[in-house]
Amino acid sequence: MKIFQTQMSSRFFGGQSRLALGGRDLAGLLVLAIVFAVSYWGSFLLRFEFQPGPNELRALKATIGLVVFVKLVAFALVGVHRSWGHLLTFYDLLALVKAATAASCLLVVVDRVVFPARLIPRSIFLLDWGMTLVILGGLKAIVRIAYEGSWRLFLPGDRIPAIIVGANEEGEALLRSIIRSGQAIYEVVGFVDKDARRVGQRIGGVRVLGTLEDACLIADRHGVRELLVAGGSLSGKEIRRLIDESRRLNIAVKVLPSYEQLINNKVVIRPRPVAIEDLLRRKPAELDLDQIREWIDGRVLLVTGSAGSIGSEICRQLLRFRPAVLVAIDRAETGQFFLEQELAPAARHVELHVLLADVLDRGRMSSLFERYRPDIVFHAAAYKHVPLMELHPGEAVKNIVLATKRVADLADRYRTGSFVLISTDKAVNPTSVMGACKRVAELYIQCLKERSDCRWITVRFGNVLDSAGSVVQVFRQQIAAGGPVTVTDPRMTRFFMTIPEAAQLVIEAGAIGRSGEILLLEMGEPIRIVDLAEEMIRLSGLRPGEDIEIQFTGLRPGEKLYEELYAADEQLLPTRHPKVLIAGRAGQIPENFEWNLHKLLQLVDAEPEEIIQALRETVPEYNPQRATLPFAPVVLPADKRQAA
Repeated sequence: MKIFQTQMSSRFFGGQSRLALGGRDLAGLLVLAIVFAVSYWGSFLLRFEFQPGPNELRALKATIGLVVFVKLVAFALVGVHRSWGHLLTFYDLLALVKAATAASCLLVVVDRVVFPARLIPRSIFLLDWGMTLVILGGLKAIVRIAYEGSWRLFLPGDRIPAIIVGANEEGEALLRSIIRSGQAIYEVVGFVDKDARRVGQRIGGVRVLGTLEDACLIADRHGVRELLVAGGSLSGKEIRRLIDESRRLNIAVKVLPSYEQLINNKVVIRPRPVAIEDLLRRKPAELDLDQIREWIDGRVLLVTGSAGSIGSEICRQLLRFRPAVLVAIDRAETGQFFLEQELAPAARHVELHVLLADVLDRGRMSSLFERYRPDIVFHAAAYKHVPLMELHPGEAVKNIVLATKRVADLADRYRTGSFVLISTDKAVNPTSVMGACKRVAELYIQCLKERSDCRWITVRFGNVLDSAGSVVQVFRQQIAAGGPVTVTDPRMTRFFMTIPEAAQLVIEAGAIGRSGEILLLEMGEPIRIVDLAEEMIRLSGLRPGEDIEIQFTGLRPGEKLYEELYAADEQLLPTRHPKVLIAGRAGQIPENFEWNLHKLLQLVDAEPEEIIQALRETVPEYNPQRATLPFAPVVLPADKRQAA
């Protein structure tokens, strides 16, 4: 009996630990008891037309205590006494129906067994069941309405008329979030959606007014000045078209937070301007990280250049899995400090080491490889600014070529299982020192395939949106300063990808690539830099050429008008991921490559023109564009000098 009482107490009241948290459970039970008593009393009044006789009143008094107790047990077992919050859903109402039905069935049995005279009329059970649901459902609805402040929508106020783009789950969640906002910023006039079949339907009491193609005309007709795009509802191409159309009617387009943020209750209804990521002319690649879990989990991972934009994002993505150890290496003290502060809370099941080390420090790197014995190395450490490397070619060779060689040699010596080199589209037919150095690094990694058991993978991608020092950050600073925005040439185009895309590509490629392969992400159509500049100016609420001037400055040393993701002699091949392609395999190494590489590394402290000549001998397709640099004239190969 004592055991039974203990179990019932635990189920009924939630255990002693729950009682210790406060009186909320007791308050909920008290409210339920009052509701059940009122419902039972009301059922008698309705059954006997508000004139119950003495016998009926005696039956009521004799049974009301038992009825309340039985219903309390049934409702408490499903936790109804704790669910007085604002998130009333269909499933909460279903739980009420189940509890009320169970209580009524139990009462019928008790009435027939305990009370031989059958004190409770049969119709009372049905009336009490319905009245209980009506009262409890009504109370919970009132709690939700009071919390959300829906009543404020019927009061006059200075709210912005808006239309939500996306009559789907994200749009409905956005509508609920707007309603719940204590500041009531927006008055939602209606929805528009890509699916014409939804026109005329209602979502949360708000009508779907039309299709996406007519969004701006519908907005203008209803006096709407803002279109709110629910996160994930539209592709970048659709957002771009919507912006172009809305601009003519002076209608603002704003993208609200993602659906994941909404369901995590992390949303403040302050729409952000359309981000550059929204304007990619393709759908962002969604790489299947689940398939590489077997490759990552339980292994020792080492990331060089971890304080950089790509290196730090690789570390974040790797922590989504369960590696045994993650070693993050960089020589940037401040960057490493903040990286450790960020990663430590997410590394609860991972042994995390954020270390200061220079990849060119042979002794330091050897000791780290000796200590940790990494299974997988992601080599992201490198210089990346093209004009700066034109001024310092020796430093570019050290930090890109020599650093890659030393880390790769250590990976080979300590029997690392996989080595992933991060390269760039600038390595294809390079015209810059940085691109040529990256190409040398690619070729060296491919050379190692024949004499090492390690898997040597190269990943090549284009410009990364909003990475440190990228064109997006430069434009943002120039716009904030009032202009001008400087573009080198109106014809210049670039491939773009987001930082998470780049990091995921590196991990995906490392998992699916075979040794010696160069893999790249299918990045869609290139984007004109001048178009990017104009969009950033407009999204800042300004007008290109009027509020902010765009100046064309001419190509800088080493720059191309357009980039290529693969060379003419590289044949694109598919992989098992539709967005990841193979650009080349080992076997296309230039003649005397290793001898020329040895010679190049001996010249890292030589004059710039000597280094450029050595790079040209190492990478035959390298065509330097350095005529604007006073100390670095173009050096022709010997055969061309003789012809001249």
